[in-house]
This record gives sequence, C-alpha cells and structure tokens, in this order.
Amino acid sequence: MSFSAQRPVTPFWRRPSTWWIVSGVVVIAAVVAGIAVLGPTTGSLLVKTTPSPSATKSRTATPTPTPTPTPTPVGFNKQALSIDDPNSLWVIVNKHRPLADPTYVPSPLSDAPVSYAYASTMRSEAADALTAMFAAYTAETGGEMMLQSVYRSYDTQAELYKGDDTLTARPGYSEHQTGLAADIGDISGECAVQTCFADMQAGQWLAANAWQFGFVLRYPDGYIDTTGYEFEPWHYRFVGTDLSTEMHNTGTPTLEDFFGLEPAPRYPDQG
Repeated sequence: MSFSAQRPVTPFWRRPSTWWIVSGVVVIAAVVAGIAVLGPTTGSLLVKTTPSPSATKSRTATPTPTPTPTPTPVGFNKQALSIDDPNSLWVIVNKHRPLADPTYVPSPLSDAPVSYAYASTMRSEAADALTAMFAAYTAETGGEMMLQSVYRSYDTQAELYKGDDTLTARPGYSEHQTGLAADIGDISGECAVQTCFADMQAGQWLAANAWQFGFVLRYPDGYIDTTGYEFEPWHYRFVGTDLSTEMHNTGTPTLEDFFGLEPAPRYPDQG
C-alpha cells in the first residue's frame, strides 16, 4: 500500500490567523485603556488638579502670641518736689541756701504727743511720722526717746545763735524754721545734744531705722565740708519715706550729695 507525500506544517506564530488574533487583542487593550482615562460623562481626559481653598476643610489659624514687653524701670524722680520752696518736704536749707522769706512760718503745725524737753511743735506730716517712730522704738526696745528741739521761728533762732557757725545756724538759715527738723535724745537726758548720743541705744536705733519713717540724719560724721556742721547724731530731718528710702538704698549721706548741690561749708561772707 502506498502513501501520499505529507504537507509541511506551518508554525503557530507564522500563521495569518495568529496575527489577526494578536492585533485584535492589542486593539481591545488600547480601547480599554482609553476608556480608563476618559471622563465619566464628557469623555475628556482627567487632569489632576489642586482643590480650591473653599473645597478643603476650613482650618482656624493659631495666632502667634505677642510677647509682653518688660517694663523699663523708672528711676527716682529728683524733680518730683521742690528743693527751693519752704513748703516742700524736700526743701534744702544750708549756709548757701537761706529761706527766701525770713518771716516764713510753716503750716499746718501740730504738737507731737511724745515726751519733750521744750516743745513738740512740727509740721503736721513730720509730727505724725515722728510719733510713729517713737512708738516703734518703745515697742522694739522698751526704751523711750525725748524731743529736745523742733520748730523754731526766726526770732527764736536769733536768740539761740551765739556766733559759732559750726554748731548753730544763723537766723534765716536754720532747718528748724521749716518745721521739719527734730533734735532727739534719750528720755534720761543723758548725752542730750552731744555726740555721745550716737553710742546710746536710742542713737544707734535711730541711725539704723529712722529712714523707714521718712527721716534722715542731716549732719553725718565726716561731712562738715559738705554740710557746714559738725557731726550731730541727734539732728534728724523729715523728708518723707520716698526720699529717705532712696537715700538709704543708694547709700547717699547728705541732701547736698543726693541733689548734686555745691558743698556749703561756710557762709558766703566767710569766703
């Protein structure tokens, strides 16, 4: 029995039908991909955009806190009160600065309800402060102080002045005429108006505490070339607590130094 010759078999990838199938698949894939990037209704290409602020969730901005400025310290005002007006608590009377009116009488005047040798009349503000100071001394120490001399008129000063310019002021040049000065001693009278008062309990207490009540030691030891007077540990001058505290805190010994005044060791007629 005889057999006819067999045809050669064409490979799959060379068959025309295979290429038609592949081409169809590619076309279908391309169509599907195009649909994926088309808009759902308009067919336009989708473009990624940034949402407008109105489309985003509203956010409340956190305000930046404003730092509180540190206050600038205000220095002591040396012009707050006059040093020329005899009615001022800061008036300065010395050998270069007499009272403008020799007949000046301070007002109002009051009698401090404390022990005294001759009188207790002072400017009312000074009398009140001195009364509180005497009471504090007694409460703290059990001792008692006594006034030796306070307000003196021009005529009274003229009677007291004996020509010793380092111990007594001339009339018209005395702090006592302002009603703001007080000569203070111990109730015993010991060392009254003497430098030894500085060593007594009352003298030491005043030196340490008088500033708290508005008083300053007017003629400290070693400042005769500034004040014109020897050391007077009994002579205190009322200036109010603002000034007395500032002088205490700054360690300023005299009113002349504090206000930048020229020293007044002698009267003008003494050269």
